[in-house]
Amino acid sequence: MTATTKDTRFWNRIAGKYARQPISDEETYEKKLAITRKYLTPESEVFEFGCGTGSTAILHAPYAKHILATDVAEKMLAVGRERAAEAGVTNVSFECTDIENFEPQGRRFDVVLGLNIIHLCRDPLAVMQKVHALLKPGGYFIQSTACLKDAMPIAPFIIPIMQFAGKAPHVTIMKRADLDGMIEAAGFEVVERFRPEKKLAAEFIVAKRA
Repeated sequence: MTATTKDTRFWNRIAGKYARQPISDEETYEKKLAITRKYLTPESEVFEFGCGTGSTAILHAPYAKHILATDVAEKMLAVGRERAAEAGVTNVSFECTDIENFEPQGRRFDVVLGLNIIHLCRDPLAVMQKVHALLKPGGYFIQSTACLKDAMPIAPFIIPIMQFAGKAPHVTIMKRADLDGMIEAAGFEVVERFRPEKKLAAEFIVAKRA
């Protein structure tokens, strides 16, 4: 996502509150962790964009060689660096950038994570195309994406009001069919899908670079 100054300010402003929030559904979160780890190896080079405070990257660290965790909000990353140090995790590094401006410097990754971030991107298809370019042949893109047109039909009316009040960032409101179409258009094949029972839960998808 090419983050605007407004987007960046929003995420920096809520970083402290975000860091204090408990996981709303531990069972679903653990299920997603378990699915992801099936695609990690001790040699995996992993890239995560929109990592927030880095909690998920830190939990996956024992299962990968290295994780580069990125976010547009430096205050989020500061929390992540502190948590990684407290946990004794040394194979997660943090970088402040958005994915469209990220410069891989010749690096390719085995796995890319985009967790609860695609629907916050202004051009989701362009982001998925960038992910495709970042992956090694046969690499995996693992995402968790909210499809609000299906889960919450009134979202197109509510979210603009929240944005006007400064209570929400940019959100791309899409259907599952829209998401699947973009995944295919970007050159991916879906190999695994997990859809939690909760109505507003995000689509959890593992897609392979075709």
